[in-house]
Amino acid sequence: MAVSISIVLLLTIVVIVLIRGESVRLWHALACAAFGFFVASSSAGPYITGAISGITGWISSF
Repeated sequence: MAVSISIVLLLTIVVIVLIRGESVRLWHALACAAFGFFVASSSAGPYITGAISGITGWISSF
Protein backbone atom coordinates (compact mmCIF):
# COMPACT_ATOMS: atom_id res chain seq x y z
CA MET A 1 0.00 0.00 0.00
CA ALA A 2 2.82 2.42 0.78
CA VAL A 3 4.31 1.79 -2.65
CA SER A 4 1.11 2.73 -4.48
CA ILE A 5 0.75 5.91 -2.43
CA SER A 6 4.31 6.96 -3.19
CA ILE A 7 3.83 6.25 -6.91
CA VAL A 8 0.68 8.36 -6.94
CA LEU A 9 2.49 11.16 -5.13
CA LEU A 10 5.43 10.96 -7.56
CA LEU A 11 3.18 11.03 -10.61
CA THR A 12 1.20 13.94 -9.15
CA ILE A 13 4.40 15.93 -8.72
CA VAL A 14 5.49 15.10 -12.29
CA VAL A 15 2.13 16.20 -13.71
CA ILE A 16 2.18 19.45 -11.72
CA VAL A 17 5.70 20.25 -12.92
CA LEU A 18 4.74 19.51 -16.52
CA ILE A 19 1.62 21.69 -16.29
CA ARG A 20 3.55 24.57 -14.70
CA GLY A 21 6.30 24.27 -17.32
CA GLU A 22 3.61 24.40 -20.00
CA SER A 23 4.78 21.09 -21.46
CA VAL A 24 1.34 19.60 -20.80
CA ARG A 25 -1.90 21.51 -20.73
CA LEU A 26 -4.46 20.96 -17.98
CA TRP A 27 -6.90 19.26 -20.37
CA HIS A 28 -4.23 16.77 -21.45
CA ALA A 29 -3.49 15.90 -17.82
CA LEU A 30 -7.19 15.46 -17.05
CA ALA A 31 -7.63 13.22 -20.10
CA CYS A 32 -4.68 11.08 -19.00
CA ALA A 33 -6.09 10.83 -15.47
CA ALA A 34 -9.49 9.77 -16.80
CA PHE A 35 -7.81 7.20 -19.04
CA GLY A 36 -5.94 5.84 -16.01
CA PHE A 37 -9.15 5.43 -14.02
CA PHE A 38 -10.82 3.58 -16.89
CA VAL A 39 -7.82 1.29 -17.40
CA ALA A 40 -7.67 0.56 -13.65
CA SER A 41 -11.30 -0.53 -13.65
CA SER A 42 -10.85 -2.75 -16.72
CA SER A 43 -9.67 -6.33 -16.78
CA ALA A 44 -6.10 -5.10 -17.39
CA GLY A 45 -5.99 -3.36 -13.99
CA PRO A 46 -4.82 -6.35 -11.91
CA TYR A 47 -2.11 -7.21 -14.44
CA ILE A 48 -0.78 -3.65 -14.41
CA THR A 49 -0.83 -3.60 -10.61
CA GLY A 50 1.02 -6.91 -10.51
CA ALA A 51 3.64 -5.67 -12.98
CA ILE A 52 4.24 -2.49 -10.98
CA SER A 53 4.46 -4.47 -7.74
CA GLY A 54 6.96 -6.84 -9.35
CA ILE A 55 9.11 -3.98 -10.62
CA THR A 56 9.09 -2.14 -7.28
CA GLY A 57 9.89 -5.40 -5.48
CA TRP A 58 12.78 -6.00 -7.84
CA ILE A 59 14.09 -2.46 -7.35
CA SER A 60 13.79 -2.68 -3.55
CA SER A 61 15.85 -5.89 -3.51
CA PHE A 62 19.00 -3.95 -4.42
